[in-house]
Amino acid sequence: MSNTERHTHARKLVAFMRDEIPLAHTMDLSLQACDEQHLALAAPLGPNINDKGCAFGGSLVSVMTLNGWGLVELELRLRGLACDVFVGESTVRYLEPVWEDFTSEARLAASADWVTFFDTLAARGRARIEVMCSVPGTGVKPAATLEARFVAKMRSPDAV
Repeated sequence: MSNTERHTHARKLVAFMRDEIPLAHTMDLSLQACDEQHLALAAPLGPNINDKGCAFGGSLVSVMTLNGWGLVELELRLRGLACDVFVGESTVRYLEPVWEDFTSEARLAASADWVTFFDTLAARGRARIEVMCSVPGTGVKPAATLEARFVAKMRSPDAV
């Protein structure tokens, strides 16, 4: 699949998020970038600000969770697979305040791979995969991170 096709699918996925997940609309999420290795979402500070003038921690974790979910959902959609995707477990770390518009970048964890995920999904009808998300900080280290396990479960053919 070309990067142009992947980008088109990613744009449609972000539009779906904004239409079907009210929080994604309220947070004003948009697609920043995508390729075979990662998916990045952008969020303006304005609707995600706290009382101190920096990004609200709940917004940071929400964007990262949606970003990780979106990475898995995008790969499923690219393969024409109808699954329900859930976050099964996650750990968030807040490392520094975010004082401006921000992005979240999602990638597979070093121990994860799509081949194993899709082989397991085909064999069992469900599979899990580890995803790493981060919001870049002012220096080399991220401002926030999310380590998460996402679970995909095949929908029954008669499900609407």
